[in-house]
Amino acid sequence: MIEQTELVFVISDPNQEDNPIIYVNKGFTQLTGYEYDEVVGRNCRFLQGPDTDKQAVETVREAIRKKEEVSVQILNYKKDGSTFWNLLHIDPTYVESEGQYYFVGIQKDVTEYRAQQEKLDSYYQEIELLSTPLVPITDDVSILPIIGNIDERRMNVVIERILPQIEKSEIDILIVDLSSFADIDEAATVGIFQLKDLLKLKGVTMLIAGVTPKVAMKARGLDIDLSSLRSYGSVKQALEAIDKLK
Repeated sequence: MIEQTELVFVISDPNQEDNPIIYVNKGFTQLTGYEYDEVVGRNCRFLQGPDTDKQAVETVREAIRKKEEVSVQILNYKKDGSTFWNLLHIDPTYVESEGQYYFVGIQKDVTEYRAQQEKLDSYYQEIELLSTPLVPITDDVSILPIIGNIDERRMNVVIERILPQIEKSEIDILIVDLSSFADIDEAATVGIFQLKDLLKLKGVTMLIAGVTPKVAMKARGLDIDLSSLRSYGSVKQALEAIDKLK
């Protein structure tokens, strides 16, 4: 039955020295390139290599030591030296008739999935960067329009992207425009205050413009106090206030 499944199975015996493999199915030999007789009697660590994450290895070792279930994604090596990302689940299985545990490992090659996910993450990051442009108004005043929803991840991208640009410029005042800001949460608000503090350290004053009634009501509902931020109803009002200060 195990031979007929598309999953990759490995069974090891922790009652023997070094917890050797006692069985692999055909899926394992097809995935790794090793023959059955080449792996039986060996510890699974032969699949590790120089780029295998040591923390993932330690997670597996600790779970085996405690006889606990564990799932990790780990970089493993095939017989020909090529790598693959292995979604590994290990389950300690007690065989009552023998009065002892065995470890059943179920493996799945997720290399293609990870590549697609990394590509998708890259696309999302590009979109996030494009949706947070720094728009210069004068030599010392710029506007940062925030468009759409913003969460902790996107706020971190904003901070990471904006600060280096400001360091290379002569900006004294940054207007953060929230007029197209669709929603707010606590993490995003913390990020806005963090940006304000970081800009202050660099000698840049941050103004908030375009706080919509919807966002203001949502902020109050989250017990978020926006009053400590210098805010204006629109970018135009913020620019007029700047002109009066000059």
